[in-house]
Amino acid sequence: MNIEIVSGSARQESITLRAAKYLQAHLSEVASQHNFGLIDLKEHPLPFIDKVYFTPAHAPENIRPLAERMFAADAFILVTPEYNGTMAPSLVNWFGHFPKQLHKAFGLVTASNGALGGIRAAMDLQHFSLALFGVPSAQMLVIGEVDKKFDASGNLTAEVFQSNIDNFVAEFLWLAEKIHG
Repeated sequence: MNIEIVSGSARQESITLRAAKYLQAHLSEVASQHNFGLIDLKEHPLPFIDKVYFTPAHAPENIRPLAERMFAADAFILVTPEYNGTMAPSLVNWFGHFPKQLHKAFGLVTASNGALGGIRAAMDLQHFSLALFGVPSAQMLVIGEVDKKFDASGNLTAEVFQSNIDNFVAEFLWLAEKIHG
């Protein structure tokens, strides 16, 4: 199964990218039968939505390789900070360039330096993944004080948080494997 982890922050010093990097490395270890890619949206800015690319061939040349990854993905993990009480606008814009993600599993991850970890963005992510015709995992990963849990390289520094990650991973993989068959 091809699973794309999409880091939705467009900021140069993204703290949510730390969690995305950790998840990619961790998932590659614990579920090595699957392929885990990481799409960092700050490295792939798109203009505001002006058309939907229904096949990779319809996408502009500069994003065609990523469009191919989007179409090949069997499931997604969305990682976003909370911007003004909701998810990152770049994440919404990115998925808006592609057709609905019918019957694909979505793992939902939010992160912030605050204690609540972007819980308001998590609620919006649930609605967003449903609007994409995806199936959100009921077990979200909400990471408060992310700057104290992961270092800049994406290493977990708060080992006590590993059980939260393990619960999220187990539920997401169960859902993705059930849907993908």
